Amino acid sequence: MQRIADIARKTDETNIRMKINIDGNGKNKIDTGIGYFDHMLKAFSVHSGIDMELKAEGDLWVDTHHTVEDTGIVLGMAIKEALGDKKGIMRYGSFFCPMDESLSSCHLDISGRAFLVFDGEFLSERCGEMETQMVEEFFRAIATNAGITLHLTVEYGKNDHHKIESLFKAFAHALRAAVIFNGNSEILSSKGTL
Repeated sequence: MQRIADIARKTDETNIRMKINIDGNGKNKIDTGIGYFDHMLKAFSVHSGIDMELKAEGDLWVDTHHTVEDTGIVLGMAIKEALGDKKGIMRYGSFFCPMDESLSSCHLDISGRAFLVFDGEFLSERCGEMETQMVEEFFRAIATNAGITLHLTVEYGKNDHHKIESLFKAFAHALRAAVIFNGNSEILSSKGTL
């Protein structure tokens, strides 16, 4: 069984095409037009093991908001589609990721119930061209569209680049743990469904 998805989404603000393979080895080809965001998405792909092809075109003359948020929407949709009925997956994942002076944590449940708890503050307005306030919006879009309960915390840190990158990597590793098979063909829920 291949857990893959191919999603295209076009609006008046963005045009995004994404292909993912949950069971890949982190190969990626990513172009959003936002250098720092590309760097974060490549780190996510490598650390989650999810192969990703992504081409995003957006109204960057406005700012990065629409491109970043809509990429999160498409990634959430792709994760949901690739996982299908979620039979046999571990469902839960947790990870603490250090990066130099920063430490972030991610705890998630692929529950079908979308929820985001985000606890992190940034000192800089931007990292590269990307507004730091878009980090929370990106993860909210994923959680909402994938049906994931997602808790993300910057435990501590000073450098915003490090704090954000440790969040992306923590999410990647937590998701990787949650999507592995548990050796059972049933859905991990007392309700029998997610």
